[in-house]
Amino acid sequence: MFFILSKTLYYLMMPLVWVLGILLFARLTRNERRRKRLLTLGIGLVWLLGNNFLVNEALLLWEIPPTPMSRVGSYDVAIVLTGITNSTKQPRDRTYFEKGADRITHALQLYKMGKVKKILISGGSGSLNGQHGSEAGDLAGFLRTADVPERDIILEDQSRNTRENALFSAKILKKDFPGQRYLLVTSAFHMRRSEGCFQKAGIQADTFSTDFQTYERSFTPDKWLLPNEGAYGKWGTLIHEIVGYTVYKVLGYC
Repeated sequence: MFFILSKTLYYLMMPLVWVLGILLFARLTRNERRRKRLLTLGIGLVWLLGNNFLVNEALLLWEIPPTPMSRVGSYDVAIVLTGITNSTKQPRDRTYFEKGADRITHALQLYKMGKVKKILISGGSGSLNGQHGSEAGDLAGFLRTADVPERDIILEDQSRNTRENALFSAKILKKDFPGQRYLLVTSAFHMRRSEGCFQKAGIQADTFSTDFQTYERSFTPDKWLLPNEGAYGKWGTLIHEIVGYTVYKVLGYC
């Protein structure tokens, strides 16, 4: 039920859904004064939520900053969280990456540099019906094509959300790799919730952020004056993650 509810609420947290709701209410209301206020609010939100500078500043405050490769130590297991592929695309003879692919590519780079010995990929099916296989399996196939030996790839392919990522991965780590050094690899905006969940599950891991939504601070007019369609998606990502983190905190998951 929690999984289904989280998928449903995701769409209700999209800023464009809010704007659409406001404009629809303005269209239906018979109160002329209220209609004008709603239209003003809707148009204002279109500009505000499309402001790249504002959403970038908000994300800079939320994201966990990158770690220089030169400062990454030696780890026994890199834990890579999924959520970066399109598992519905056919034919199923390759890995279809979406945004966030550097979760696995950066983990691969660390492995090739000798900074991690094994890669644990955590994530089952992200679809509601679970009929499209596991993302972990897809990413394991990608690693094999990059000449990573089977013995160095560990699969956790049952989890469907961040809490389950932590709980199911913790079972594997405590059983097969107890007391070793772990490196948690996931998107910068998702790292706070992920790290908290793994700590709750009894796994102390250092963090390595990837998939940054931000750019270096810029005050050029195209960043703060003109609306940008990409900003709406970034606000949706940020709001969804903050709400998810808050809910997890309240429920004691992280």
